[in-house]
Amino acid sequence: MPDSSRLNTALADRYRIERQLGAGGMATVYLAEDLRHDRKVAIKVLKSELAAVLGAERFVQEIKTTAQLQHPHILPLFDSGQADGFLFYVMPYIEGETLRTKLDREKQLGIEESVRITREVADALDYAHRHGVIHRDIKPENILLHDGRPMVADFGIALAVSAAAGGRMTETGLSLGTPHYMSPEQATADKEITARSDVYSLASVLYEMLTGNPPHVGSSAQQIIMRIIADTPRPVSDVRKAVPPNVAAAVGKALEKLPADRFDTARAFMDALANPSYTTATAAVNGASVLRRVPATTTAVLAALVVVLAIALGWSLTRPAPGRPVSRYGLALPPDQAPSGGPVAITPDGSRILYGGPAETPVLRRVWVKQRDQLTARPVLGTDGASAIAVSPDGQRLAVVILNEIRVTSLDGGGLTTVIDGVAGGNGTVAWLEDGSFVYVARDRFALERTPERGARTATTVWESDSLFPLHVTPLPDGRGVLFQACVAPCTVGDLYVLEFGADSARLLIKNARRGVVAGDILFFAGARPNLAGSGPLYAVRFDGNALAVRGDPVVIADSVRQGADFDVAVSGTGVLMPGVTGFEGENELVWIDRGGREAPVDTSWRFRVTQFAADYGWELSPDDRQLVIGINTAAGDDIWVKQLPRGPLSRITFGASPDRRPHWRPDGRWVTF
Repeated sequence: MPDSSRLNTALADRYRIERQLGAGGMATVYLAEDLRHDRKVAIKVLKSELAAVLGAERFVQEIKTTAQLQHPHILPLFDSGQADGFLFYVMPYIEGETLRTKLDREKQLGIEESVRITREVADALDYAHRHGVIHRDIKPENILLHDGRPMVADFGIALAVSAAAGGRMTETGLSLGTPHYMSPEQATADKEITARSDVYSLASVLYEMLTGNPPHVGSSAQQIIMRIIADTPRPVSDVRKAVPPNVAAAVGKALEKLPADRFDTARAFMDALANPSYTTATAAVNGASVLRRVPATTTAVLAALVVVLAIALGWSLTRPAPGRPVSRYGLALPPDQAPSGGPVAITPDGSRILYGGPAETPVLRRVWVKQRDQLTARPVLGTDGASAIAVSPDGQRLAVVILNEIRVTSLDGGGLTTVIDGVAGGNGTVAWLEDGSFVYVARDRFALERTPERGARTATTVWESDSLFPLHVTPLPDGRGVLFQACVAPCTVGDLYVLEFGADSARLLIKNARRGVVAGDILFFAGARPNLAGSGPLYAVRFDGNALAVRGDPVVIADSVRQGADFDVAVSGTGVLMPGVTGFEGENELVWIDRGGREAPVDTSWRFRVTQFAADYGWELSPDDRQLVIGINTAAGDDIWVKQLPRGPLSRITFGASPDRRPHWRPDGRWVTF
């Protein structure tokens, strides 16, 4: 903290310091009197260790660009300079509070208020971006609220500091940007930071206003950064059901890992938040159904179904010899037990399925277990916050990664035992081997480490890289090593590697592949990681366990699998995975289809969302063909509505708190069952 008496003396000819207002990562803030203009101002004094690296002349020169910004939602820069070794800049003193203070007090904000604040900040960002200035440090602390109106502070200060440091920021021990709101390119120290980075940070702030937490949380800055790079946040509508579809879709697009997949401007983000018809998926027509997907998209609603496949693995997948029969069936679970798109596992005998589902805290996940011979699932107590799971080789115990620790518990209940800490969070970051040891992704290094379940809490590094992130570790059946994905941040594409313990290095096995599982053959996803709503095929390729090599060409074993979720396969040959996008998410329209296959819209002005769960949508014409009853999802939830045909009004007829769906007309056309 700067010496206030010395600072007062240094600025005595212009300002009189009254008191300290606060301190941040780069500066300490003081309330002062502007003696020349007789007004209150806020003076930010850069930390001494930062000022020591920066040249005063260069800093003042760089900050001049920021001083030119004039916008109703940008806090103007009054003055800047150097005095007795202090680097400082001066802004108006705003009566009010920061968005951080408001969030700390209220936790979550109203949806309309959150969207309004975000759109006004986006307007300020768009203005600055068009003038060549990128903020680089959008966070609740830098958004001041004056009579409810947001004012963005420190505009361009991060850029000025970075430019003045001449690439020597590492000498200060400080970093630009706050981990929770950093874009993936900031987290990986990309030199090319564009306006899309600010869009990501602003979307992170909106996510917190709506849900009460940023998209990625962790116990350390390193853990948060790893999750920003490697993890996909839960869709905002899954955490808060009342969020309108267009807002959820806009947040999902703005939080894409790859900058090119986000909105190209802050203005586009702002417009999407105000456009009720905005969505993010491509058009999809469902054959002869009268329901058609509108040519626009949305981020995926989290799956409510787990599809289990009893698949004949090994030779029967990729060989011409006759194989065992394949059966596939779906498991529909109640909403309070529904999978949340996180980790999935199955016991070796295929009798129990484990998945990430609802927890008491909405932004966390709890592990749930379902016996295949039971109708419902039950939670595994003590597993709230689990980001990765692994089942013991005997199928009786569960390992979870919580707060960077591997913890073990019985599937039948009991306390958790901590094995080791320093583990990275995220799907597939831990594998449980046949000898009882664990191989896991290290939290702070690009490395895989191995530790025994019992004994000394020590680890041995089995693989390390200077640039590749290891992800999705799975054991080889004979315990010789592991299969894992490795990728360069932000990990939109990757390759599968096989590591034999004791070898000098890992061997590239399958290029352009993700989430490999060894089960006789290797099952994997191909291509770049899609957005939340993406679905595609699951592939299998022959694996030679002796040579640790693949043979032949991959084949498709499942056409539509949710690519953002996990899957697992038991030794018995039973697999569990999340189903792909159904084609009924996002906005839809109704069309008439004649016997010749020709389509005609029912009502060109009507767009709607069907009820959330694919197994529960439904609609039916009345006996006289004059009305249509249909389950529709709105901000109020899933309800039954009646549409007067062809272009008449739409009326809501159910108002219960629980979801209402699957409507049918009674023969008299006066009653509806649902």
